[in-house]
Amino acid sequence: MASAATQAQRRDWLPGYLFISPAVLLFLVFVAAPLVAAFGLSLFHWDLLSTPEFAGLDNFRQLVTDEATIRAVVNTFVFAAASVVTHIGAGMLLALGVHRTMTRGTKYFVRTAYFFPFLVSWAAVALVWKYVLDPSFGLATHYLQEIGLPVTNWLASPTWALPTLIVVDWWHTIGYTFIILLAGLQTVPAQLHEAARVDGANAWWRFWSVTLPVMSPTIFFATVITFIGAFQIFDPMLIMTNGGPDGATQSIVMYTYEKGFQAFEVGYAAALSLVLFAVIMTATGLQFRLSRRWVQQ
Repeated sequence: MASAATQAQRRDWLPGYLFISPAVLLFLVFVAAPLVAAFGLSLFHWDLLSTPEFAGLDNFRQLVTDEATIRAVVNTFVFAAASVVTHIGAGMLLALGVHRTMTRGTKYFVRTAYFFPFLVSWAAVALVWKYVLDPSFGLATHYLQEIGLPVTNWLASPTWALPTLIVVDWWHTIGYTFIILLAGLQTVPAQLHEAARVDGANAWWRFWSVTLPVMSPTIFFATVITFIGAFQIFDPMLIMTNGGPDGATQSIVMYTYEKGFQAFEVGYAAALSLVLFAVIMTATGLQFRLSRRWVQQ
């Protein structure tokens, strides 16, 4: 009887295994295998041409003392933190404005207008904004001069280069966060607001005690996705500033690219990629842990 039951269970499990096998195969080929390969490469000194030399943990020891690595990690954290704050804050304001105050046709137009830049490739966006911000003939320069304001070479300033890239990233990707938050806002039951209004709650109190708790899973999802995307930023740094000036806009992904494909320090680049993976995993795990305190189930 036990054997027959086991065979029946196996027959029941077989369709499930067949359904998940494509996803498992893709994970093994494109995630697990590269991760194992990166760990293996990080233990060697290799320039792609000569014979690899076993280095043990030398590449990881170098990470601790490499000022360029530390600066790149700090830049990436600043970029990611600013991206999360601006995307969630502005995205929520846009979602509230569209959801509550606009007609149906206007809502459709605004959703399309804000989401459209997200569909454009980062390379095209970076090139357009590099032209707009050009200190000699850019559109921003022209209009600043027209109204009598001083012209700044935004991308060449150690102070303003990174904030400028944060603004460009916001313009390019705010539509995605906005659409997510708008979708979450539309799931808030109207009867909850009506009940709070009957109890005498004003608009701010209804938003704080009704809208935010119901939307907390959506806000959490948007926060995690925004942080991961911002921490992997690469294209605008490469195209608009090439990591400059003096490393002020160099991200950890860009530094990994430079080490692996320009300096041909493959082992060190692999170690950098593992650090990137570890930081994203740790930060995401911390976000999930903290979410237990504020995300409503």
